[in-house]
Amino acid sequence: MAEFLADNNPCGQNILRLVSRGNAIIAELLRLKDYIPPVFRFYLAFESIHKYVTDLNRYLEDLEEGLFIQQTLESVLLAEEGKQILCEALYLYGVMLLVVDLHIEGIIRERMLVSYYRYSAQQSNAESNIDDVCKLLRSTGFTASASKRVPNYPEDYFKRIPINSMYIDLVIGRLRSDDIYNQISAYPFPEHRSTALATQAAMLFLSLFFSPNILHTQTATLREIVVNIYMGVTVSLLEWWEPYKAAKTALSNTLDTANVREHSSKHAAKLQKLIPQTQQLSKEGALVEDNVLDHVNKVINIARECNVTLRWIMLHTCVPPADGMIVLKLNKDGSGSESDSSDDNDIDMECNNDNEDPELFVISDGDLENNLNGGSHFAAPVESFQPPLLTRVDRLTRVLCLQLLSEKQSKWNMFKKEGVERMLELSEVFSGTKPLTRVVKNENLQTWFSEIAKQIDSLKQEETTAAGRKIVQLIQALEEVQEFHQLETNLQVCQFLSDTRKYLHQMIRTANVKEDVLITLHIVGDLSYAWETVDSYTTYMQEGIKKDPSLVIKLRATFLKLASAMEIPLLRINQAKSPDLVSVSQYYSGELVAYVRKVLHIIPETMFGLMARIVHLQTSVIKELPTRLDKERLKEFAQLDHRLEVAKLTHSVSVFTKGILMMKSTLVGIIRIDPKQLLEDGIRKELVKHIAIALHSGLIFNPKAKTSELIPKLEALEKIMDGHRRSFEYIQDYVNICGLKILQEEVSRIISYNVEQECNSFLRDKVQEWQSVHQSKTIPIPKFSPVDNTSVNFIGRLAREIIRITDPNKSVGTAGLAGLDRFFSFMIVTELQNFLNTLQKGVLKDKAWLDMVTDVSKCLSPNTTLISNPARFYVQYTSRAQKVWPQILEWTHKVGQLQVLRKNIAYELNTSCKFDSKHLAGTLQTMNDALLTEIQRHYKDPMKPYPKEENPLLYELSTYCDWAGISDPYSKIYITTNNLQFFSLLTFLFTISQVNKLIYIKNIGLVCKKPQDPIDGVPFIVGIQTILKQFHPEVRNQYLLYMGQFIKSHIAFSLNSSSSKPTELPSEVVNTLHFIESFVHYAALPREAITKHIPDLILDQYRSLSAA
Repeated sequence: MAEFLADNNPCGQNILRLVSRGNAIIAELLRLKDYIPPVFRFYLAFESIHKYVTDLNRYLEDLEEGLFIQQTLESVLLAEEGKQILCEALYLYGVMLLVVDLHIEGIIRERMLVSYYRYSAQQSNAESNIDDVCKLLRSTGFTASASKRVPNYPEDYFKRIPINSMYIDLVIGRLRSDDIYNQISAYPFPEHRSTALATQAAMLFLSLFFSPNILHTQTATLREIVVNIYMGVTVSLLEWWEPYKAAKTALSNTLDTANVREHSSKHAAKLQKLIPQTQQLSKEGALVEDNVLDHVNKVINIARECNVTLRWIMLHTCVPPADGMIVLKLNKDGSGSESDSSDDNDIDMECNNDNEDPELFVISDGDLENNLNGGSHFAAPVESFQPPLLTRVDRLTRVLCLQLLSEKQSKWNMFKKEGVERMLELSEVFSGTKPLTRVVKNENLQTWFSEIAKQIDSLKQEETTAAGRKIVQLIQALEEVQEFHQLETNLQVCQFLSDTRKYLHQMIRTANVKEDVLITLHIVGDLSYAWETVDSYTTYMQEGIKKDPSLVIKLRATFLKLASAMEIPLLRINQAKSPDLVSVSQYYSGELVAYVRKVLHIIPETMFGLMARIVHLQTSVIKELPTRLDKERLKEFAQLDHRLEVAKLTHSVSVFTKGILMMKSTLVGIIRIDPKQLLEDGIRKELVKHIAIALHSGLIFNPKAKTSELIPKLEALEKIMDGHRRSFEYIQDYVNICGLKILQEEVSRIISYNVEQECNSFLRDKVQEWQSVHQSKTIPIPKFSPVDNTSVNFIGRLAREIIRITDPNKSVGTAGLAGLDRFFSFMIVTELQNFLNTLQKGVLKDKAWLDMVTDVSKCLSPNTTLISNPARFYVQYTSRAQKVWPQILEWTHKVGQLQVLRKNIAYELNTSCKFDSKHLAGTLQTMNDALLTEIQRHYKDPMKPYPKEENPLLYELSTYCDWAGISDPYSKIYITTNNLQFFSLLTFLFTISQVNKLIYIKNIGLVCKKPQDPIDGVPFIVGIQTILKQFHPEVRNQYLLYMGQFIKSHIAFSLNSSSSKPTELPSEVVNTLHFIESFVHYAALPREAITKHIPDLILDQYRSLSAA
């Protein structure tokens, strides 16, 4: 009764919303099994199960207490939709419990619940029911891989929260005795009863565990022993009913050897009979409008037989997938087995089947339904029939039926009008008023034809039965009048009579097109039981595609047939107008699209194998033609056999491409599959796999190697990358894709993803794999286990090897250099943080240190004064910190080394950009300069415009500039710092303690005096400059002031000393001036920055002496 679910019926609406929520919960559980998101999301899913059963019990109590006027449990079960909904409510609760136990093991659930309770205590309140959730979902001891059933499972699990026993008994009674979904009308044959009631049987199977005494005491005979309980989750009654005496007895009758042979032989015979029938109907022109209208019952019968046979074979020969699906396997003696791999072959032998026919049968059956409209001349665009939840048996089958139904009235009126007009014309002819060759006036025939016209005009489509009988009588009357009145002699009259009879026949055929046909096709074409099982046929489908790529067109029908399974969870959600509709639809549609991608991935996979062979022939076998060639050597360079092989391989690649592109754009659920995009995604996925493996395996270094492995490994990697570039460059025109664009984008994505994951070690808030903007579910980047204790992936290994030998090379490409640059910046941040944290928490907190630097500060103040004996003064303080300087030197050196590497990378990137894309380089430089000018103007005048925080301009331009090398690492500010007391003085003391270990060499610069000293001039200077850059500019100015005071003091002391020549500068001053000059150069400071502290005379004399 439709009224039960009416909007104004609170009793029906409450239970409908509850069942809708149950389907949404199951979809969420299935979604969560594939991810490891925050535990809170899992808890909400667990809590929703408890809330569901609590709300179900409350609803039953409300019914019992009479809260819903004139409604009781018994009256609801008398309503057609009422009994459906109540049965589904109990069934869905059982499905939830089994799905949770099947996909999330008990020990894992318990850990999740404990973690949630520990870390979300602040979210707990008086209404929290976490204790009840823990009671319901604590471990049952069941594991999918266990060989032995847990005692009293799942009945103990199902009764953890008691449910009204009368309700359970009434539900089981209805499921056992009633056809609650009215499926028998679509399966009129007795042998199809088990298929017709398969959905009901799955519901009964789960419901019986809520009342296990029935399984212990009542027996029955079964036709099937494998049950699809929900969306392809299949169970074997052989195992699940093992503990129950009565149920086991019923199974023993079913598993009798003779019964097994009878069923398998019967379905084998049907299989052999139906395959040629479906192939015949699938031929071009076999299923056009006229044929279907004449033989619609025959077509439906064949479709019904196909689906019944297909269902039995797929369920009883399926291979259990890895997640623990349980199915039955039968031995020849009829006994059950779950481990012997020969079991499936026994059924196969009885079916005379070699595991290829089922796959062919899937195709043929899908093809049959797909081609019911194959030759129809009035096929309307499918887009006209695409409501969100339109469940398809097959796309074009539904189009045909909907088209016939939509045009039924118009065609009826057209045929009736044509018939009436012809009868009126004949009436006029026999009246003598309308001349017609050799027709004598006949008033009787005139009156008779006029009456027939009235009779035809009075036919009404709504009165199908009466109209049908009347049409038959009219056809018979027209045949008789032609015979008895000897009208055969006049061909024109005969033609009019023949046309009228034809139109009357068309009216009968049109009247026979009913919505029942569409409903029957929908019911018999259900493939929800194969939602999981079909995966066992993937290998055969892929092998078929490799042999014949055009098979993709037939497989399209199979994929669309699978889409019919989505109605099961969506029907009640749609009826309840639940907001979960979109989420659940997206999940199941996404799962089906993922399966389609999996099946069709064999095409790009095979293409890559062919492309590898092509590249090998082109690079290693076929010789490159010289500019000039002697005719005597023409045959040598022709290499016709090899060129023929390249041509054949290229043709094979194009054939595979054509195969997938022949599949039309297809709507799978709510997701549209574009075959060209599918091909491109498949090529990208295979490319990503190959490149990721090459990068991972090619960049593994031995840190103890005496000679660096970097260059040989990069050269080998360069060959691999060049091979991919050559293959894509060659093949892109044949497969109609932008090959080089795809290659560049995917290499960039792989590098960016690995840099992101490697940089996680420097971040507090890690970027998880599922959070990464670079990772994709459709085109996943493989993640490999680390091969050492310091690096996560190849980016870390490459960076650390480069640091070890300090010899960067260009072979990693633009993306690789940009990735290394970003990774080095994270390393610099870490080193700076470690350095400053040590100073803050150690050196500058030590009282002895503070006393020392305080004394030095007082002695050097004011900084314009000169120190009388600088050599002695400075040494007495620098020598007191000899234990600290090595650690600071190591940090400074590492920061400087990384900065130098970043500078070289920027130069390499910028040079490459200017050569490869000078317009891009010029545009970015101009844009960068213009934007910096505008920002400077804003800081001078705040009224000037400045990009807002939500404006992505600065971020995106910065990314482009980094990739183009338009950046200066030496001017970067990596960390934010607070003002550290005496930091400039400490840095000055550290500098003068190390400068004397350096010596200036013309054309080289500052280098270490002794090979054993762990200091290098450029990294040291750049490191000091970078550290000071992180502070306010005043800190650097104070540092330069100390350096100027140091230089002037030494010069003054030297001039006052009689031992030195007036024209010579002290060695300390020369080294320090070389340091200062390099410091100013790397810091990009103007000359005024040092002339404020060091007189021009000293600088000029230093330069003249250096030039000499």
